[in-house]
Amino acid sequence: MIDVRRAADRYEGGDPAAGITTRHAFSFGHFYDPDNLRFGPVLACNEEGIAPGAGFDEHPHSHTEIVTWVIEGELTHRDSTGRTTLVRAGDVQRLGAGSGARHVERNDGDRPLRFVQTWLAPLAEGGEPTYELVRNVADGTPYEVPAAGAVLRVRRPGAGERVAVPAAERVYLHVVRGDLRLDGEELGPGDAARITGEKALEIIAGSPGELLIWELPAGP
Repeated sequence: MIDVRRAADRYEGGDPAAGITTRHAFSFGHFYDPDNLRFGPVLACNEEGIAPGAGFDEHPHSHTEIVTWVIEGELTHRDSTGRTTLVRAGDVQRLGAGSGARHVERNDGDRPLRFVQTWLAPLAEGGEPTYELVRNVADGTPYEVPAAGAVLRVRRPGAGERVAVPAAERVYLHVVRGDLRLDGEELGPGDAARITGEKALEIIAGSPGELLIWELPAGP
């Protein structure tokens, strides 16, 4: 089954007056839809835009693997371990909240910041918080999130290029940029596909693109 969700159908959140715009793919905060709570371990896929000088003040998380893909600009991350990092376009950041962690996410640069953040439910709750930053992720290189049984692949196809969809139990596909075709469906920036039990699917790029492909286990 292929369930396409359009960018225009995302829930609009954030705080535009404070320089934060957010588009939620799943139920989030006061945007509650009992039929759109999660897809396998994926609990959230948020498109975030943060103006220079704006950001999220310190706030808590627990029992969640939070994976961030920066599209443009630079994200300043600070967390309760005392760690401070600068996450740039093409980097993947993961915060495993464990039994509890606090962090700050800001745009301390002079350019707009855009990123996609995916929240995943871990296979087992609790534990100590963990953190990882991978610089300059190469096309197609798998980034594993063992705590959630998930694997992320970032693909950047050129125009006319075909990309095989992994034959996982479930696949969550998010289009960052470009015009793509999946099984006859046209996909654009912000569109997503939730794929279950499909084999031998291909994505065809109509223009140079970038997409996040999550290989997910079967589950709730």
